[in-house]
Amino acid sequence: MFSLHNKVIVLTGATGALGGSLVLSLTEAKAKIVILGRNQSLLDALLTKISPSTESAAFVVDVLDKKSLEEVKNQIIKQFGHIDILINAVGGNLPGAVIAYDQSIFDLSVPDFDEVMDLNLKGTVLPSLVFGKSMSEKGKGAIVNYSSMTVDQALTRVVGYSAAKAAMENFTRWMAVEMALKFGDGIRVNAIAPGFFIGKQNQKLLLNEDGGLTERGEKIIRKTPMKRFGKAEELNGAIHFLCSDSASFVTGIVLPIDGGFSAFSGV
Repeated sequence: MFSLHNKVIVLTGATGALGGSLVLSLTEAKAKIVILGRNQSLLDALLTKISPSTESAAFVVDVLDKKSLEEVKNQIIKQFGHIDILINAVGGNLPGAVIAYDQSIFDLSVPDFDEVMDLNLKGTVLPSLVFGKSMSEKGKGAIVNYSSMTVDQALTRVVGYSAAKAAMENFTRWMAVEMALKFGDGIRVNAIAPGFFIGKQNQKLLLNEDGGLTERGEKIIRKTPMKRFGKAEELNGAIHFLCSDSASFVTGIVLPIDGGFSAFSGV
């Protein structure tokens, strides 16, 4: 029902904890996978895992460089013939765009804020323009973006990341409407909004060295009805659905995958 067999899927941010789990899941689904990233050794390691099981390729590219993305797109089409799906999993944060406990908003680093905005907003917009253009030419395709729980509620500290993901959600809805109105009902644009998952970037923020919860980690768990953090593989089923033809009438949505975090008022 949610088959992705032989679909050509381009994935940015593939070497991260969440992206890496998704790549393995898509491999099991027998999709044809193109992974994009900035680190050749990490890409090679991931490609080694998946290449025996499915047709795949990897390209080093900066998602903020439209010309480089265009060149990679041409290489992908030459090798695979077309592009069916784009998954924008790239994202990240910087210390200067996070407000520490002993700081206020007036300590924000504007250069770090700009960089975080570029990575999380333009890092989704530019691949969507480049690979979405290919979809528009054949009138069929799906784009899935990664949003965040920081959008709908004012989570303290993560000001830059929150602002960037909020803008990216708006772009997701805007592009969904644009593609449907201008290029037909065969192209869909959606997003997922993960709750709290442990990764390299937030591990020290949520967990102590002994594995116990930090103060912030405890606050998040209290606000999560399922009383735990998510597992990377728990995102994959929802993404398979949004990429598949079973979601043919679903566009412009942001799907929370958060253990109930967004539903719970905390009281």
